[in-house]
Amino acid sequence: MSTNSTTTDTSTFVCTLQTCSLDYAMIHYIPSLAGNALFLALFCVAAVLHLFLGVWHRTTSYLVAVMGGLLLEIIGYAGRISLHDDPFSFNAFLQYLICLTLAPAFICAAIYLCFGRVVIEYDARCSRLAPATYSKVFIACDLVCLILQSAGGAITSTAGTDNTSLRDLGIDIMIAGLACQVVSLVAFMALAGDFALQLHRHQAQGSTSLLPVDWHAGWKWRGFLIGLIVATTTIFIRSCFRVAELKGGFGSALANDQVAFIILEGVMMILACGAMTAFHPGLVFSRERWNASAQQQLKLNRVESRSSQIEMIQRSAV
Repeated sequence: MSTNSTTTDTSTFVCTLQTCSLDYAMIHYIPSLAGNALFLALFCVAAVLHLFLGVWHRTTSYLVAVMGGLLLEIIGYAGRISLHDDPFSFNAFLQYLICLTLAPAFICAAIYLCFGRVVIEYDARCSRLAPATYSKVFIACDLVCLILQSAGGAITSTAGTDNTSLRDLGIDIMIAGLACQVVSLVAFMALAGDFALQLHRHQAQGSTSLLPVDWHAGWKWRGFLIGLIVATTTIFIRSCFRVAELKGGFGSALANDQVAFIILEGVMMILACGAMTAFHPGLVFSRERWNASAQQQLKLNRVESRSSQIEMIQRSAV
């Protein structure tokens, strides 16, 4: 990846669109002003709606997670708009790269928070993990991904074109962070799918869920579940794209394919955030129920922990 300027012997020459080829730019195309402005506007609308819904329904933890992702998306697309005017700007490139790379991890955290409550609302006995464990384990995985992606992005962006080994190291670290996110999502989807299968088997055997059937059959609840599925799937597709994008380095054809970026990064994240906005958990959980569900998750976690301790003691006694 090239630096943001090409210098002469006096180190005073700065690249502009009039003086330098795009081959010397941070990305080898001029980002679409209309496309990036549209994404920026949509994420701003989603942020305003989430702020209102989060405050109104008092889903504080969900609000913090989603707003973290949306704010990073907004800052990232503001950086891409700046790159439209000056594709040689190092600061704008860094702003776009880091923010858009990190944002999905926060949205994933919101998904994990919701799924733990879904398990509670049906039957925790059908789950391989305790409800609260989903958010604890997978948010911890997201944190590792964030650290790797941030470190890799910083190293790669500051390495310049001459320090090839350092640049490649940064790219490898970023790929590791993105790959970690993909693996984490695959594990989560596998556990969620297993829960759905176990729940179906229990219901087929005549077991009843913890909520009235008509409540679960309502369009809001169905929409909420579909929203989680859409968000998880689109973020997974986006993460796979980013791994492939960076595998060849920032100078690769895929990394400089604006159409692919718009579809597989921008549109995927808009669909994810749109689904989580249209089917906000506040529409299916009352203020009291959202908080009570969190307390019930902690209670089940303590019960499972005690059961595990008793089992270990019994085994050691034998």
